[in-house]
Amino acid sequence: MAERKQDLLGRLADLSEEAIQKLSEAPGADKVLHALKGLADRVDELQRKTKGYEELERRLSTLEKKVSGLAKSPSGKTGEK
Repeated sequence: MAERKQDLLGRLADLSEEAIQKLSEAPGADKVLHALKGLADRVDELQRKTKGYEELERRLSTLEKKVSGLAKSPSGKTGEK
């Protein structure tokens, strides 16, 4: 049974390698691979930007809480000298 699974996995690996080889030899494969590489680069850039927006959102939330606290202050004389 274990030998049968290994044979099946080996055969599947061989078929996968053949398929990849055929795809790489196909006309236009370089263009597709180049486009996919560019897409991966853009996704990475978007992830970095999104991470920056999350930090800004956290800071904004903190500032909103501070402003809300100042607005509720009982003195009513905020900013006067």
